[in-house]
Amino acid sequence: MTTLYTTTATASAGRNGQASTDDGKLNVNLSYPKEMGGSGEHTNPEQLFAAGYAACFSNAVLHVAREGKVALKAAPVSAQVGIGPNSQGGFALSVSLAATVDLPQEQAIALIRTAHSVCPYSNAVKGNIDVQLSVNGEAL
Repeated sequence: MTTLYTTTATASAGRNGQASTDDGKLNVNLSYPKEMGGSGEHTNPEQLFAAGYAACFSNAVLHVAREGKVALKAAPVSAQVGIGPNSQGGFALSVSLAATVDLPQEQAIALIRTAHSVCPYSNAVKGNIDVQLSVNGEAL
């Protein structure tokens, strides 16, 4: 693989600390969500992952549309990320990606499926995280 971009982020004290990138563009306080016994006062890793995955997947949809010469100006994607215990005594994530595209449904489904094979986040979690897809309200 030819690397096009590299970044570094550092977390200081886990889920009740602070995380920042080496360029200073991201600097956030972290806290456990209330559902996990924390204060919920600050953001958490699952929210950050959801935001990153939503942005990346939306861009993958637009990229696939552009490559296929499909006129699409926007591709809103909501990423819902869940965390819970797994059977090995650790924790696992789940993801639901809900895309909205202004295309006929058959074309929208094909576009989302292709985007899922192109998106670097999707490729990174493939086989490790259960990812559910939907487009225009229809589960795939």
